[in-house]
Amino acid sequence: MEPPVLTSERPEAERQDEAPASTNGRAAASMRAQHRRRVRLVLGGLIGLLAVAVGASLTLGAVAIAPGQVLAILAEQVGVSLPWAYETRQELVLTAIRLPRVLLAVGVGGGLAVSGAVMQGLFRNPLADPSLIGVSSGAALAAVITIVLGSTVFSAWSDWLGAFLLPAAAFMGGVLATVIVYRLATREGRTSVATMLLAGIAINALAGAGTGLMIFIADDDQLRDLTFWTLGSLGGATWTQLAVVGPVLLGGMLATPLLARPLNALLLGEGEALHLGINTEQVKKLVITLAALVVGAAVAVSGIIGFIGLVVPHLLRLAVGPDHRVLVPGSALLGGALLLGADLLARTIVAPAELPIGIVTALLGAPFFLWLLLRDRKRGTGYSF
Repeated sequence: MEPPVLTSERPEAERQDEAPASTNGRAAASMRAQHRRRVRLVLGGLIGLLAVAVGASLTLGAVAIAPGQVLAILAEQVGVSLPWAYETRQELVLTAIRLPRVLLAVGVGGGLAVSGAVMQGLFRNPLADPSLIGVSSGAALAAVITIVLGSTVFSAWSDWLGAFLLPAAAFMGGVLATVIVYRLATREGRTSVATMLLAGIAINALAGAGTGLMIFIADDDQLRDLTFWTLGSLGGATWTQLAVVGPVLLGGMLATPLLARPLNALLLGEGEALHLGINTEQVKKLVITLAALVVGAAVAVSGIIGFIGLVVPHLLRLAVGPDHRVLVPGSALLGGALLLGADLLARTIVAPAELPIGIVTALLGAPFFLWLLLRDRKRGTGYSF
């Protein structure tokens, strides 16, 4: 009997079974590489877009300032001389008006967009935005009360805080409304996202009723202030305002990416996130706290600016997917660029007058929102909470 012949060849059936697995692995690796390239391309494009928006906002306006003059003025502030000549008026306009306004627009736009991104991740719905937790309506009610009753009921506070009374009241009103919503949604140490949504709707309605009452009893001068504040504006941007709210906005945007991994886990559901070792209750508390602080600070200095927190993260999610490690920094970049563009339109389209920036963002955001609804209706899909 001849000994068996040893061979390294595997059976044909085994090789045929492994071929599809190998092909699928290569296809998955190729898709991951394509996605990484797309992410790099999108983030690089957003950085370029933000740079262009900053440059346009610094140069364009009632007082024209050439790009070379902008560089010369900025360099002069640190003791460096450049060959481009400029007028004293141009220097004053750039350093005292446009530069703080541009920086505030970047902070407010980025803060609102990042808050919208984390709120959509928390609610697991791409149509959520920060207003759902009552922060915007609470800030609006506090600001309206301050405008209407500030000279009488809050006269002592007005003497003490001066020009800071209105933004301080708006910030505290937004935070207080959020605290109420959070407490209503929390029972025995667990926070229900669905209850938080319903409580936010109720608080928004109550705050809207209170705002309407204040508008009813306001005089003509107060009504004008109320109109511009509730529609949003960056016209009062100063270095002092920037120094007060800048750390809150910047700190919130820098802290939010730390929540990217827990938010990615929450997209699978709370039960699945718990199995992955995520403390979901702590994540909820951190998300709500950061959103309340950032949006409260933004509303305090700019009034109510809609659609930034809704449209920006939604648009980015269509481009790069739901990964919050990309979505959060991308939202900060696109939010700042979008609000800069809206502010540039607001102060130039009807110059020398200035449109409330909330009108511009609504004109830009509402058509995009309708396009999304029409697109999903054609696809036979939809959104639901």
